Amino acid sequence: MIKPSARTFWIWSGIDTHATEAALKAKYRALKDHGLTGVYLGGGIDDREFEIIRAAGLELHTWMWTTNRGDQYIRDHHPDWFMVSRSGKSCFDKPPYVDYYRWISPVIPGVVDYLKEKVDELASHRAVNGVHLDYVRYPDVILPRGLWAKYGLDQTEEMADYDFCYSEHTRAAFKKSHGRDPMDIEDPATDQAWLKFRYDSVTKLVTELTQRAHHHGKMISAAVFPTPSLARKICRQDWDKWPLDVVCPMTYHSFYEQPIDWVGDCIRENIQAVTIPIHAGLYMPDLAKVEDFRAAIKIAFHRGAHGVSLFGDVDENHWPIIQEFRS
Repeated sequence: MIKPSARTFWIWSGIDTHATEAALKAKYRALKDHGLTGVYLGGGIDDREFEIIRAAGLELHTWMWTTNRGDQYIRDHHPDWFMVSRSGKSCFDKPPYVDYYRWISPVIPGVVDYLKEKVDELASHRAVNGVHLDYVRYPDVILPRGLWAKYGLDQTEEMADYDFCYSEHTRAAFKKSHGRDPMDIEDPATDQAWLKFRYDSVTKLVTELTQRAHHHGKMISAAVFPTPSLARKICRQDWDKWPLDVVCPMTYHSFYEQPIDWVGDCIRENIQAVTIPIHAGLYMPDLAKVEDFRAAIKIAFHRGAHGVSLFGDVDENHWPIIQEFRS
């Protein structure tokens, strides 16, 4: 395992079943040789790639989509698990924003049990060091401002089509605990009990998934929105309350129409909010210039990040900078 005091570098990647064994060995040997610590690898379980990563001396954390799941099993057997918007649209057949936004409700016990089984499957693999949770939240009730134009939206205020979850299950659970139907709330965006109910539903889910990973002796981490305050506002993520081993805030500055220094502002808030290691998530398509890549890493570590995780392609232009900050 990685020493807490060490600076670490990670990359989000996916299983490549089409690559040759030689190509995979070369890929992961290069990542290791150039200073990367580990991989957040998505796509389920692949014994071949898992063992190659392990043999290369890299840490392997399986990257799992959590409450955003379009599993055929769920679609065939549990259409009632899908979240429903305040306007009555189900993620089963009318997902918000993009077709792969197929969100299931953490309020439903069956959903929690299903996701615990998925963590068990991943964490029980001998090559796995940890489980990495992604999309562990509600859908974005407000998109990062940099994406508003892409979807032709002005989300200055919360909109009913993007405010979740108002399924029968969730409404009944809230009514049982608070004596009110969420559909009767005049201003859901400011109703503290309704907001907290949804924050807590995700926190309880993460707590149970953490227990499953730890049962197998494995670490657990999560990709989250840039800061706790933004996460609560945007997607009901109260992540500074989660019992994780590592957290990876996605400090994608361009999504929020911010300069690179904003990465450091986020890390500073996060360091003040939690005591676990923070890996600053960096969006590589916006850091193609070497000087921008160096600036983002420099400010992240300066503000107290324990590690950096890279989303996107990394090439020979980036390797010297990684080595520079590892030394």
